[in-house]
Amino acid sequence: MTRKNTLLFLLSLGTVLSLSAQSNYWQQRVHYVMDIDMNVQTNRFSGKQKLEYWNNSPDTLKQVFYHLYWNAFQPGSMMDVRSQRQGKILVNNRPDWDTRVRDRIANLKPDEIGYQKILSLKMNGVPQQYEVHETILKVNLSKPILPKQKVVFDMEFEAQVPLQIRRSGRDNPTTKVRYSMSQWYPRICAYDREGWHPTPYVGREFYGPFGTFDVNITIDKNYILGGTGYLTNAQQIGYGYEASGTKVVRPAGDKLTWKFTASNVHDFMWAADPEFVHKTRVLKEGITLRLLYKPAGKDPKEWEAILDKAEKAYPYIAKHFGAYPYKQYSFITGGDGGMEYPMATLLASPGAWLHEWMHSWYQGVLATNESLYAWMDEGFTSYADDRVEAWLNGDTSARRVPDYYRSYYFIVRSGLEEPLTTHADHFNTNAAYSVASYSKGAVFLEQLGYIVGASVRDQILLDYYNKWKFKHPDVNDFIHVAEQRSGLKLDWYKQKWVQTTQTIDYGIDSVWEENNKVQIRLRNHGFIPMPIDLVITSKQGSKELHYIPMNLMFGAKPVEDASIPRKLYPAWRWTDATYTVSTDLKLSDIARIEIDPSQRMADIERKNNVLDYTR
Repeated sequence: MTRKNTLLFLLSLGTVLSLSAQSNYWQQRVHYVMDIDMNVQTNRFSGKQKLEYWNNSPDTLKQVFYHLYWNAFQPGSMMDVRSQRQGKILVNNRPDWDTRVRDRIANLKPDEIGYQKILSLKMNGVPQQYEVHETILKVNLSKPILPKQKVVFDMEFEAQVPLQIRRSGRDNPTTKVRYSMSQWYPRICAYDREGWHPTPYVGREFYGPFGTFDVNITIDKNYILGGTGYLTNAQQIGYGYEASGTKVVRPAGDKLTWKFTASNVHDFMWAADPEFVHKTRVLKEGITLRLLYKPAGKDPKEWEAILDKAEKAYPYIAKHFGAYPYKQYSFITGGDGGMEYPMATLLASPGAWLHEWMHSWYQGVLATNESLYAWMDEGFTSYADDRVEAWLNGDTSARRVPDYYRSYYFIVRSGLEEPLTTHADHFNTNAAYSVASYSKGAVFLEQLGYIVGASVRDQILLDYYNKWKFKHPDVNDFIHVAEQRSGLKLDWYKQKWVQTTQTIDYGIDSVWEENNKVQIRLRNHGFIPMPIDLVITSKQGSKELHYIPMNLMFGAKPVEDASIPRKLYPAWRWTDATYTVSTDLKLSDIARIEIDPSQRMADIERKNNVLDYTR
């Protein structure tokens, strides 16, 4: 075979392999139909669940698993034991436990605990054997589910709504909301290329397959509901859901059945209270924003301002992060802080509205496995939240350093940092989890803008969202998109920032004059190699940028600021401790030399980044 023919063969083979890899993508699919009858006197409900389950994998499934989340709210549960253990660990002289949980589970009385009891379970009409492992239901199938096969599970269950402890529950003492109904139904676990994910409910984070939910909730007539999905019988319900100017005709009896439907979602949440105030706002893009709130000590204007801010922010959000794919989103008072769900959020106070809404992009639509990649949800959301908030406040300062950098520096100096690859429930401390997931994950994106260029990073985020929405991507999928858009190799960044706790520390080592030039030697004191922006400012105020790519990038970022002349250098090999640049300026003419004046590089010791000759 000639060299030319060999090259053509390899190119065609690469194309075939690429197409094959894309065509081999699969994910499981579900369709829930649930009928729920709530007793608000006993705080219990009975439920019937029909689950259509599509095994789109190439695997034969001999078992399935369900989550029974509310079984965590019982004395002696894994959640209870871990929370009390964390309370004995001190971080900054404070107990490391979640202050919302503490030891409260241990003190629950029989009528205050949560439970989900399975009364019967059939697959295609045949009763199945199952075992309850606290918050996980293991089902040993009487007949395997073959690849590409659809089966139907029919389940009857009953549940008791726990006293509000964490996220879900009843009678929250702060919000005064009667029912925050999250993690409330037996939910089939996710199955993906790594197999089943029967993650016990110990502390945090969720993961489930996309599908359709048809949920019918029967409850006392005076209760007002909100949550995931669209209400299909609004004219029988009213409470602000009916079409404007139309008459509501409610059926006779003491209860109403609310009928909700939602497609292309991976979970279903609802909340209920007789005193909800329901406000709506229709955006020009056709999206209906709903607000169901109880003041709970807050000025109603604070709650209602959410709709004004959301309407103002949405065009900016859509431009930079992608279009919201549903026609409705609801902000609902409830829960114990702020917690995200598809098409809705529970908010204990109005201040968390933006963060929880931005979760719609990274948890609701992209839906990575939060247990394994919490930082790709919480971190990306924190980055987006901070950026939108800055835009709303008119803060466009190029030197604005987000708070999440300070949190990251704190955890590094504390000695408590753990790699981002740590399972969300397996961090040694809640402090390490929080900073890793929320802060270091956010730094990942801002720092990526430093590496590839901010405008390129923005396009990467749009590419990632548009390519991977509704598909449960992981970090490798994100890096592949980033490499395709930037033209740079970025696997080193993933390996160093995500898989290790190594840090960045560059400094100005020495400055001298030689051969009518000023020589500036830089030194890498850290273990994560990075490209370098070095800005020299003259006493007359002119600036020049000396840009040094890092060799593992195999390229350079584009010019970000055309108003500052940029000198491009050969790549700095990551094994070399020092690198020298030069300028035609006289030493006596230099006012300031600074590594990364944008402060986007998370350098843990910035004092050695600057030489200021004006002091």
